[in-house]
Amino acid sequence: MKEREQLIEQSATCKLSVRKQSNLLSINRSNLYYKPREENAENIKIMHQMDKHNLEHPTHGVLRMQDYLFSVGFVINVKKVRRLLRKMNIMAIYPKRNLSKVGDLKYKHPYLLKNLTIDRPNQVWEIDITYIAMQKGFMYLTAIIDVYSRYIVGWSLSNSLAAENSLNTLKEAILEHGKPEIVNSDQGSQFTCLMWVEHLEKEGVKISMDSKGRALDNIYIERFWRTIKQDCIYLRPAANGQELYRHILGFMKLYNTVNSHQGIGREIPINRYKMVA
Repeated sequence: MKEREQLIEQSATCKLSVRKQSNLLSINRSNLYYKPREENAENIKIMHQMDKHNLEHPTHGVLRMQDYLFSVGFVINVKKVRRLLRKMNIMAIYPKRNLSKVGDLKYKHPYLLKNLTIDRPNQVWEIDITYIAMQKGFMYLTAIIDVYSRYIVGWSLSNSLAAENSLNTLKEAILEHGKPEIVNSDQGSQFTCLMWVEHLEKEGVKISMDSKGRALDNIYIERFWRTIKQDCIYLRPAANGQELYRHILGFMKLYNTVNSHQGIGREIPINRYKMVA
């Protein structure tokens, strides 16, 4: 639906009215003018608490999250917990029944990294999106990690979970670093959609997706989320989007070009990515 909405042209020079375009594309015209309501200060506090709890307990679902919130003083019903978790793009890690709609199956791809030897840069990239708390409000961070080197090849901030944000981040990373052989993601709507699949297939990049409920399939980017949140986001909550961008920019430089990483033999990611002797 979002892809079709993006085809609507609302400029004065367009020969077709918005109503006519909406009818041709089978879109409810009211969706074009809808703006989501901002969360109030109380809900923002709750979301920040849930984000921190999820980082330590990624297998906790709605009920256990509700129990945790009760323990820290937030009386909140299950329906609200579920809504806020969805808004944060957080889903508990545990095996689930296959409840996917049939129409989505054609965009889903198998997991290609099992037993794969990853021995060179740009062989496998992992991409994901996470909730980022600010003093007032929140944003979403998209990041792409080169698995071999742990080098962050691309990242971006956005105030929405729109699929084009992830795709644009990937396009910029490819423009700067070249094409990877494989891109791995979860099965979120940003990646199980026409624009994502078509672009990667056009570029000749293999598509890999996590299995449902698998905690370790996208482990490298998950570890990066823990690092950036504990070492940057939680220590210095940003006052606004511009400050958040500066904080993350500084952290990315430190992470990529200064800090060594135990997972790659205490090398610095940029040295391993650039294959510096």
